[in-house]
Amino acid sequence: MTNQDDNKFRPHVRVNDTLLGALEKCSLQWFAKKMPAWVSPDILTGIGFFATIIIFCGYWLSNYHAGFLWLASFGFILNWFGDSLDGTLARYRHIERPQFGYYIDHTVDAIGQVFIILGLGMSPYITFNVALLALVAYLLLSVHVYICTYVMGVFRISYYKIGPTEVRVILILFNTLMFFLGTLKVEQLAMSFTLYDILILIPTGVMVLLFLIYSVKGALQLLKSE
Repeated sequence: MTNQDDNKFRPHVRVNDTLLGALEKCSLQWFAKKMPAWVSPDILTGIGFFATIIIFCGYWLSNYHAGFLWLASFGFILNWFGDSLDGTLARYRHIERPQFGYYIDHTVDAIGQVFIILGLGMSPYITFNVALLALVAYLLLSVHVYICTYVMGVFRISYYKIGPTEVRVILILFNTLMFFLGTLKVEQLAMSFTLYDILILIPTGVMVLLFLIYSVKGALQLLKSE
């Protein structure tokens, strides 16, 4: 028989120590105070998700003109606004829905990340296979975060001062680099790739390494405690 307490949403500790954390927190609090009453956290979540479609379209359309990379960069800014502000607004207005909010927010985030990374792979700047590797690495790390939230009560948003906001800033800079430098294709050993593929493979490898390290550390911690 299942214990009734097992169905309750367990409180968790948020680990969010990022480079831009202090500035971001002040900005989100300011936006939360200024939001019109008709703007709800759900609307902001929808805006964040719609922004991922804009990013996808920007990357895909960059096949026709590099200027669409600016559309993708605008999408990242809009995504930050909606995705980061929805929870802040709910807490500011004291209308939190812990179970629904956690479920919807991270479900939408997962779908949105698929749009973003596949869009990047459909651009002329990143090889599609490299984009798929990045997507796998991201989803592996996300799964680990969700498992730790349930089992250990720790929800890790950042790793070594880098969180979602910092990643968005990096990708905007990445888009700017691609716009000004072009595709930078390389033909080597009967293989065709771009120099940006290498820049994507580096954080991809880091994400896989983080997944392995923190998975082993978590397993050892649980083994010791039990």
